[in-house]
Amino acid sequence: MERILITGASGFIGSHLISEALSLGYEVWAAVRKDSDRKRLTAQGVHLLEVDYFDEGQLFGALSSVAPLEEGAPQWHYVIHNAGITKTAHPEEFAEVNAEHTRRLLGALSRLTLPPRRFVLMSSLSSYGAVAGATEPLRATHPQEPHTLYGRSKCLAEHYTERSGLPFTILLPTGVYGPGDKDYLMALQGIARGINAMSGCQTQYLTFVYGGDVARAALFVLTREEARGERYVVADGATYTDLEFGRMVQRLLGRKHVLHIRIPLPLVRLTCSMGSLSARLTGRVSPLNRDKYPILAQRNWRCDPSPLFALGFSPTRRLEEGLRETIAAARASGDLP
Repeated sequence: MERILITGASGFIGSHLISEALSLGYEVWAAVRKDSDRKRLTAQGVHLLEVDYFDEGQLFGALSSVAPLEEGAPQWHYVIHNAGITKTAHPEEFAEVNAEHTRRLLGALSRLTLPPRRFVLMSSLSSYGAVAGATEPLRATHPQEPHTLYGRSKCLAEHYTERSGLPFTILLPTGVYGPGDKDYLMALQGIARGINAMSGCQTQYLTFVYGGDVARAALFVLTREEARGERYVVADGATYTDLEFGRMVQRLLGRKHVLHIRIPLPLVRLTCSMGSLSARLTGRVSPLNRDKYPILAQRNWRCDPSPLFALGFSPTRRLEEGLRETIAAARASGDLP
């Protein structure tokens, strides 16, 4: 048996990572903060390691406190670093949580007598910015020019990972959806109410990947020697327009009449600015904020996952099937009518 440590285990993608690792027979550990919700993880039989990402010394002490499974083996065979934030009321937190926490974790792991056999960083396409032009798919080999604070923080985390000396693989998921996701749920709820509000007057080209397939990709690259030191875009391989997405959701919801309306970008920008102001005043984070605006304004989110497919990975869900499952789960939980 081999041991795996997963950070960010209590979140949407993290829950899929835990389930996938358990199904593959790993001894699964979750790095948890003092205030993390531990009930689900404990119920699944996951081992817990309490960590403080603000303190590299504490991280090293926690990591080194767990005995190897056998003599001569590393204490942690594999680490998947999934912890991070995608939105915040305080933009300065992006760099601290996404980049500096990664740096301290890498530093602590590097100090172990035997480092992990692979460190997988869950990053994002946002670490690249709009470098692919108007019609070209973004590739992992493109130069990186992130245009959001979130994207810059993920880019910096990648930089730290590449220079850590640890064997690594970086994953770059596109738009991740599925049961339990809150961001795309808002779009589904809007369409269920009869309005599909699309950002911008020009067509936006979108790509998607099911949450469970992101987890499968992470566990897939973990043990492949040819993935060492590489980075891969993670997507299902298809591209949709924003209108195609809205009409697909409308059909799957069984909604006869939906107003598909385009919101001019200046109005989208204003809405995002108001969302950031509200978050500053109330502390309640809005999914529509200043840092989100460049993502909403970017027209081309085409991407190229073919290098990952060439390794032998294939997604299990295309968008329609994944949305059907997402809608069913949201209805079961009362989040959709």
